[in-house]
Amino acid sequence: MENKRVEVLAPAGSYESLVAAVNAGADAVYIGGSRFGARAYADNPDEDLLIKALDYAHLHGSSVYMTVNTLVRDDELMDLEEYLAPYYERGLDAVIVQDFGVFHYIKRHFPDLPIHASTQMTITGVYGAKVLKDMGASRIVTARELSLEEISEIHKQVDVEIESFVHGALCYCYSGQCLFSSLIGGRSGNRGRCAQPCRLPYDVLKNGKKVNKDNERYVLSLKDLSTLDLIPEMIEAGIFSMKIEGRMKSPRYTAGVVSIYRKYVDLYLEKGRAGYRVNQEDKKTLLDLFDRGGQTDGYYEQHNGRNMVVLKEKPAFREGNQQLFDYLDQTYVNRQKQEPVKGVLTLTEGQPSVLELRCGSCGVKVTGQMVQTALKQPLTEEKILKQMKKTGNTPFVFEELRVELNGSIFMPVQELNELRRSGLELLEKEILGRFHRNVPDHPEQAEDKTQSLPNPDKKLHVLLEKKETLEPVLKIEEVSEILIDSAEWNGGVWSQAVSECHKWGKKCFLAMPYIFRKEAERYFLKWKEELVVSGFDGILVRTVEEVEFLKEQGIVLPLIFDYNLYAYNREAKAEMFKLGADRLTLPVELNSRELERLGCGGEEMIAYGAIPMMVSAQCIRKTMEGCSGKTELLYLKDRMGKEMPVKNICPFCYNVFYNSAPLSLLGDRELIKRLNPSGIRLQFSTESPGEVKEIAAAFADVWMYGKSAELPVKEYTRGHFKRGVE
Repeated sequence: MENKRVEVLAPAGSYESLVAAVNAGADAVYIGGSRFGARAYADNPDEDLLIKALDYAHLHGSSVYMTVNTLVRDDELMDLEEYLAPYYERGLDAVIVQDFGVFHYIKRHFPDLPIHASTQMTITGVYGAKVLKDMGASRIVTARELSLEEISEIHKQVDVEIESFVHGALCYCYSGQCLFSSLIGGRSGNRGRCAQPCRLPYDVLKNGKKVNKDNERYVLSLKDLSTLDLIPEMIEAGIFSMKIEGRMKSPRYTAGVVSIYRKYVDLYLEKGRAGYRVNQEDKKTLLDLFDRGGQTDGYYEQHNGRNMVVLKEKPAFREGNQQLFDYLDQTYVNRQKQEPVKGVLTLTEGQPSVLELRCGSCGVKVTGQMVQTALKQPLTEEKILKQMKKTGNTPFVFEELRVELNGSIFMPVQELNELRRSGLELLEKEILGRFHRNVPDHPEQAEDKTQSLPNPDKKLHVLLEKKETLEPVLKIEEVSEILIDSAEWNGGVWSQAVSECHKWGKKCFLAMPYIFRKEAERYFLKWKEELVVSGFDGILVRTVEEVEFLKEQGIVLPLIFDYNLYAYNREAKAEMFKLGADRLTLPVELNSRELERLGCGGEEMIAYGAIPMMVSAQCIRKTMEGCSGKTELLYLKDRMGKEMPVKNICPFCYNVFYNSAPLSLLGDRELIKRLNPSGIRLQFSTESPGEVKEIAAAFADVWMYGKSAELPVKEYTRGHFKRGVE
């Protein structure tokens, strides 16, 4: 078969882990620096140590990708060029990016630095891959939830490298769509500070009754991904880079997992499917290295499933495989890798000594002291070789060294040592010099195009997830725009809903799903004609997939980008407008001071609603009781007694987990007026028609007329409007 190259990509949360990964055979390593990385609690190296890590990897034929995969505020973005410059100069091979503003900033300041679109960008198909490819991404890190079929489609239709996770922890939520840790504790996963609340126990309630067993409370904790059996299928689907998760784990773990995946990738490339067999001992080794409660081959061959969930608490103590740990430490962790060198040492009586060295495609030549005439016993080839091959803790070891002696020669031992030292230093410098580059001239400041068209009416915008809540909202004069959820309102009722809104003098927008995959594509292709003729005033989009899909289908309507298309900084806002936004929804993780710095004019602010904390391909209903194919409402009850609504969105096959208490900025009218958004949005998900009417009326009284009003809810939160996030 064709021996195509496949990259084994290792995690490194420290310099020691990078060394272990390279020693174990990683083609590339991804690592974070002291800032801007999605693992803020890893032992991320400082500048000097990270530069040392770059050199180590490059000397031994590995690449280094730096994680710059968090959302970045404007005040932080200005530091990014200075932060990246020393790594860029040293030969950093690529950066992994989530933030659209960071993406644009790096393209402008470091135009030849490859950018990999992080899994945090939630790329779920061909449409999103096309957008990022057109923006300049050299690689797409796919969402973990994609099937082999979906990955194969991206590979066939988009000329871009594909990187996919093959081993390690699985998040319950689509990466980049999780606000769970952020909303309950102020530690944002989008900022690299996830507190992992999904690993805690929960009760599942249906109609007030618990439906999970007492020993099956870890309903959000997924088993770890392990895909040795699927390596042939993954390579044939088009996965170029096989990514191992684990930047928070030990060097020993990194070395063990990398060595096993290196073994099986090479086995397939050498022998193909016919010769591919997985040793069960290697699977056991992976479990010995880390076991959260079993392993799963993930989403590659199934959309979701109970068999992927841990459910039961793992034993408090599990005896470690000390023999394995000692082997890994000795073989990979505590060893410095050395590259084979070929050399020729020429010693001619009365002439300068000459040492020629070659490592791979790099060659150097150094000249030493004059070779003396031996007064007594001349140097022998054996003695010279013994001395010259003492490479010690250098990055090199002699694979072959030829000595050419001409005459009766003598050289002091220290001169031989100096010749070897200077030769190997020059060789190292030559190899690393190939990676070095200069920071380009500082580019002109990008033109600020962050202001969308203002909406002069300053009235309320209302998003509705349930059909029965439409009627009471229509009768509230102060509501100027209604957004209806596409999961609840299918194409058969779109025209009627739009007509009703227009009859009452209100604009009507269609809210697209939070995740756009095959189910959504089929859904909107089915109702395409209705979407064109129904008369919508615009569309609320929540993924870049949807932006490209609508464009390719020739559907031209004003687009509101939702909050989860994160416009965290002015660079990101500018990119959103380039992508086709007519209006943006302000991020829900920025506080009022940060929003003021960002600029809110012309944009929309969410002022009420149970904010989605997670969007998951998994299904709580299916895990507990099997798939019903019908949208239902369950609740997750945590250790503090808080109950979080969970809705299974069957038309698009995902779950939405809402915060237990709705966001309400009802009492912040004056501050919001100062921020000057074009309008405020009220989002209704689980509320009854009566509650919707009361809440909307309360906001109308306060927002439009400055009256006092109270909400008919027991508990609410201001979210991050005052506190912000870490």
